[in-house]
Amino acid sequence: MAATKAKPGEIDTVIIAICNHKGGVTKTTTAINLADNLAKQGEDTSVVLVDMDPQANASIHIGVVHPMKVSKNLAELMLQPNPNIATYIFDETSVEGVSLIYGSMSLENVPDVIRHEAARPNEVLKERLKPLIGHADYIILDCPPNLGLLTMNALAAATHYIIPVESGASYALYGLADLQQRITKIKQINPELDFLGALLAKHDKRMTLCQETESDAEQLFGKVLPVYISPSTKVNQSVAVKLTVGDLDKRNPVAKQYAELAAYVAKQTKGKGRKP
Repeated sequence: MAATKAKPGEIDTVIIAICNHKGGVTKTTTAINLADNLAKQGEDTSVVLVDMDPQANASIHIGVVHPMKVSKNLAELMLQPNPNIATYIFDETSVEGVSLIYGSMSLENVPDVIRHEAARPNEVLKERLKPLIGHADYIILDCPPNLGLLTMNALAAATHYIIPVESGASYALYGLADLQQRITKIKQINPELDFLGALLAKHDKRMTLCQETESDAEQLFGKVLPVYISPSTKVNQSVAVKLTVGDLDKRNPVAKQYAELAAYVAKQTKGKGRKP
């Protein structure tokens, strides 16, 4: 399929990794809804969502073809020596303005292959995304729920990253210090990587446990996003019917919060993307 709308080649491309080593923290939900609302920032804004999770939940959610039926996926893109990335970008998705690079179960095999065959195993994705720099406005990387080589590739390729945290959950921040340590090492090869902040998800400010999570996250990360995502049944409903929260119910508080998050991200990253 054709690549997303071509740009003059002179724009900044903002690449945002959404990462957490745990599942169930609204990582994929955030990637999809952030991508949706960033695409709405301007009429010609182009957004590419890259599904890096072998579970391929983002692809199942917004793709019009089941990931098992797509051969031109991220795994093949990362393993082919000289791929044409335009053939891996699917413009037809259920989210207007958002193109997709499909994830697949075959991503599970990628780390072992690139670890042994790539000269720079952490930078394979960065190399593959280079043709999009200056053409896409935003690239959103939906990372797998681990601290493995695929997540390290995302952080090496990104200009910015967000860590979603399930507010009020037991051990919500457990292991995230390890992620921060890995990021410190990744910054040796990607010094421009900037932390946008921790995103408190399923956050109810009235609950003591959520208040404690917010305080602990502030202490651990030093930066919590000013926008948080409230608990809502609409989130699970949107997944079930494969819609964004905004498309399901634009008046829902979570829909408005994701719109606010996108506006904040757009403002914070303006002029700070990667140039060709």
